[in-house]
Amino acid sequence: MLSAFSFAAAADQPAIAPDAIVQNYCAAQQQQQAQSAKASRMDVDIQASLPGLKKQGRLHGLRKITKLGRITYVKVIFEGDNTVKNQVIERYLTAEAEAQQDEPAALAVTPSNYKFQYKGQNQLDGRSIHVFQVTPKHKVRGLFKGEVWIDAATYLPVQESGYLIKSPSIFVKRVGFVRKFEIRDGVSVPLQVQSTVDTRLFGKAELTVDFTNFSLDDGDTDNR
Repeated sequence: MLSAFSFAAAADQPAIAPDAIVQNYCAAQQQQQAQSAKASRMDVDIQASLPGLKKQGRLHGLRKITKLGRITYVKVIFEGDNTVKNQVIERYLTAEAEAQQDEPAALAVTPSNYKFQYKGQNQLDGRSIHVFQVTPKHKVRGLFKGEVWIDAATYLPVQESGYLIKSPSIFVKRVGFVRKFEIRDGVSVPLQVQSTVDTRLFGKAELTVDFTNFSLDDGDTDNR
């Protein structure tokens, strides 16, 4: 992961104060939420494994999100081991669905929920970015401790990484992740999620989710 960008010295200060960067980041997030009040769809490819059991599986499908944020999967194709399907992929999809039921503001990466500490400026794929360490203020399910990378031009997130501070299940000891985003037409859209889960029953589980062919779907009128 470090090979994808080059660190500037942490002591180097940006042209704009760190507090102002965070304020601009929050404003950009609010603007994106206002602009993205449309249904969307994207292809999803999920590859998962239980290395200790030498079992693997892969799921491909079309992920649809209604205007109200309800996620559904259609045209789903799975191949591989059923243990991986049931214990890794299905659990991920269940956690994703449950997260949609939480109040978005309670989980948002904002100063209301996190402490932000400026770590320095980097370069990622030709973009200048600001790196902040984030620490949750409350021990709430869904919050994480780690880093947020903010694009210096748009103030939109390009990556979040760390580990969940509260286990989502009694069967899980720890969840680490890297979420990558792509800035497209002024909107930060999901690109990839990499997760490593330490389970109590099956040891380590690894999961990678790739998102492609993102598009807004003006024709979706689902208001449920």
